[in-house]
Amino acid sequence: MQGYVINALIAAVIAIVVSAFMGPLMIPFLQRLKVGQNIREDGPERHYAKAGTPTMGGIIIITAVMIATFIMAGTSPEALSAVFVMIAFGAVGFWDDYIKVVLKRSLGLRAREKLLLQLLIGLLFGLLLIYYLHRGTEIIIPFSGTVIDLGYIYIPFLILVLISASNAVNLTDGLDGLASGVTFFVALAYALVCLMVSNYQLTVFCGALAGACIGFLIFNHYPARVFMGDTGSMALGGAIGAVAAISRSEIALLIIGGIYVIEALSVIIQVVSFQTTGKRVFLMSPLHHHFELKGWSEVKIVRVFSILSFLFAIVGLLGFKGIGIR
Repeated sequence: MQGYVINALIAAVIAIVVSAFMGPLMIPFLQRLKVGQNIREDGPERHYAKAGTPTMGGIIIITAVMIATFIMAGTSPEALSAVFVMIAFGAVGFWDDYIKVVLKRSLGLRAREKLLLQLLIGLLFGLLLIYYLHRGTEIIIPFSGTVIDLGYIYIPFLILVLISASNAVNLTDGLDGLASGVTFFVALAYALVCLMVSNYQLTVFCGALAGACIGFLIFNHYPARVFMGDTGSMALGGAIGAVAAISRSEIALLIIGGIYVIEALSVIIQVVSFQTTGKRVFLMSPLHHHFELKGWSEVKIVRVFSILSFLFAIVGLLGFKGIGIR
């Protein structure tokens, strides 16, 4: 186990170095391509100053994770499967970003197009897990030590997990450094989960993911020089969902990824409330915008949400105490 921990730490360092090296190259390149961020007209006024900031910086995260994982766990089917899902979801996000910022279609991919692509990726990944990785169809119930076999409904369940994770991270990515800061703690927690369930090679992938988030923060902290865009947020969500699935800890994602859940719920509550009563529960959703309109600075919101992410990660990890299955 100690060797895998060291490998995960090395993978994190490699990802940080790759990100730090790519940033000064990618940001001017994206600026020359004029792939600047479009700002919502109904968003907080302070965001108007961000218009034109290069987006699609998620390419940096994806590349850093790929290189670090290939170097430190290139023979691991589990780690490579997680990389596949990350790239696939990142490609959907890239297509969405391309339509928005290059083709100037502000809505990007149509919802049904995006959903169909996510369904296809989830289906392929589910078949890969069951018939190639022989993962089975069991999931772990945190805090109880119980393992439940979902049988035929596992693949639909997995697809729901992947789509929910990718879209929840996408909703979380609304402030400088927020999605990458929160995901750092989620990835770190899942590195420990993988150790607890004896899925050691996947720990290396999680280390690379955590390192890439830290490396990206060099350029994405307030005031951001580059945004990850849907390219990055969907890739991160897909990666986290894949790790949860491979480690049989999909239910624990609701706790470990608590910030993602809160952000997504705030949008659902806002929409349902407005459509049924004509009133809004929050000043604006997702939740981080509510606090912005309350007068909180971006730095304060990111700091508070990151601390909460750390606490959610600890609570989630407690659910795996004493569990050791493969």
